[in-house]
Amino acid sequence: MKPRVVLMSCSDKEEGERLAKLIVKKRLASCVNIIPLVYSFFWWENKQQETQEAMLIAKSSEEKWEELMQFIKENHSYECPEIISFEPSQVFLPYLRWWEKELT
Repeated sequence: MKPRVVLMSCSDKEEGERLAKLIVKKRLASCVNIIPLVYSFFWWENKQQETQEAMLIAKSSEEKWEELMQFIKENHSYECPEIISFEPSQVFLPYLRWWEKELT
């Protein structure tokens, strides 16, 4: 299994909690952390935007990527949700074993 860390922003902590619980329940991630308040500055529909959001950090895998992305697209309030995956270069081995075990 190839571990992936997936970042997702969402409208607020409540949406983040709803998504996190479902993602873990479906074993699309072994763990989801929520940073309840981040300030985002971006362009959307030709306008500069500023908003407060929550950030989710999911511990998933390359093998779960497509299913996780589809789940987020279907259950997220945003038209174009931020979904970014990256491969960690190093993970504490006992934690990695737990991470992988919980995805099965």
